[in-house]
Order: sequence, then C-alpha cells, then structure tokens
Amino acid sequence: MSNDVRTWLVERTYSDDEQNIIILVYATTDGTRYHRKERSLTSFESDVRDTYAAVDVPEDELGRVSDEETKAAYAAAATEMAESHEPTDTV
Repeated sequence: MSNDVRTWLVERTYSDDEQNIIILVYATTDGTRYHRKERSLTSFESDVRDTYAAVDVPEDELGRVSDEETKAAYAAAATEMAESHEPTDTV
C-alpha cells in the first residue's frame, strides 16, 4: 500500500496537440517528484472544475525528475505555492 505525498501546483499549460486540454503539473517542494494531470476544459460555466494549490498523490503515481534545471524550477515553484497558499485554495 502506498503513502500519499503532498504535491503543489508548479505548472499549468494548454496542450498543443489537442484543443481544450489543460495540463497540470504538481511537484514536491524538493522538486524531485512530480505528478501530471490532463483534463479537458469545460465549456459551460456550471461545469467549472476547481484547480487546487496542492493535491495528495499516491507515492507510486509520482514520476522522478532527472533534469537538474527542471528539479530546481519545480522546487522553487512548489515552495512558493506552499508558502503562499493553503492546500485547498483554488488557483
């Protein structure tokens, strides 16, 4: 059984390949682990889905960041998000 790991939003981009797809990347504050979520953008106001500052992800669903530049960028962004937001804040 895996343990959940707190990850913070570090990147939000729109897919170049498909219309109406948003890509959310959450990472640990040390920048070594990440979780990528893809979801479609909603077209109706009543169907809005919130994006939270942090999500808890099962450890076995996290990827490893091998690039040092990306690791440093993720660590900085995740730390800033953790210091300025509560996990359940919508961002």
